[in-house]
Amino acid sequence: MRVLVTGGAGFIGSAVIRHLIMDKGYEVLNIDKLTYAGTLSSLRLVADKPSYRFLRADICDARAITEAFSSFRPDRVMHLAAESHVDRSITAAKDFVETNVLGTFNLLECARTYWGGISKEDRFRFRFLHVSTDEVYGSLAGDGLFSETTRYDPSSPYSASKAASDHLAIAWARTYKMPILISHCSNNYGPYHFPEKLIPLAILNAVEGKYISIYGDGTNIRDWLFVEDHARALDQVAERGRVGERYNVGGGNERRNVDVVRQICSTLDTLLPADRPRAELIRFVTDRPGHDLRYAIDATKSEKELGWTAKESFDSGIEKTIRWYLDNEWWWAPLRERYDGTRLGTLLKASDE
Repeated sequence: MRVLVTGGAGFIGSAVIRHLIMDKGYEVLNIDKLTYAGTLSSLRLVADKPSYRFLRADICDARAITEAFSSFRPDRVMHLAAESHVDRSITAAKDFVETNVLGTFNLLECARTYWGGISKEDRFRFRFLHVSTDEVYGSLAGDGLFSETTRYDPSSPYSASKAASDHLAIAWARTYKMPILISHCSNNYGPYHFPEKLIPLAILNAVEGKYISIYGDGTNIRDWLFVEDHARALDQVAERGRVGERYNVGGGNERRNVDVVRQICSTLDTLLPADRPRAELIRFVTDRPGHDLRYAIDATKSEKELGWTAKESFDSGIEKTIRWYLDNEWWWAPLRERYDGTRLGTLLKASDE
């Protein structure tokens, strides 16, 4: 099996590649632009394996992507390349539209040309998995869950760009009859997570004795999914999912943001005792514009049709994650030099300009 993975130097993409090579024995071509959040060090475990190849390229570059299809001849595409940080999308929306919308369009077109030129048998086997997010659904109220039929209602430039790319993938499947599938995941966490998102940033700030900022009153709720569970799910969606269908992947671990940070602090207090409880480092700051209140995934379809279930509870997964960061400063220290946790995504008032 030959799999072309876009965004493979990112957090989720690198977990997918490690799974495909180390657990499944597949050949993988990783296409990544290597923006600020892409780091090849996340692939150190597979970098020297003959089944791994890397191409530094922008998915918007039609010539480079066309050549990649022609030379690698994949059986499967797993499209994860995306700008993904909501805070950055608030002040740099253009980057999100270019990569997430135009990049997905270009990849779909290159894949369509390639797919149309291979044998009937290879066309039947080919799959294109477009990896999306639960944020396209907007904000949940009450006790409901996002299902695959939930109406789209994106709140941020990031989620709007992902919703647009989803619609492109659906249209290409319907218009051109391409074998496309779409997945929607809840919030991921785990090893090799760039330290701008809540969990890795909270871990490293707590380790270094820096303040830990929480937006608003900290009651926003997310469903947390361990990244290695997600990687297994994506492989199963691509392998066993029904063409044209969408599959939700969630961890079933709803937590308030403030409770996530408090658990990180208490776990670190046990693993790495400090002079004072790390929960004292928590600071509540002005909320993020358009901050959705709650996300929660109904993964029943993935569990029943694909036989997938999450292996990690939040308690087991967060301890594994914290221990990984404590043991792997070699990976995150250079990234902290590039991004020290300064808040992003704030909007100036007219009187401040």
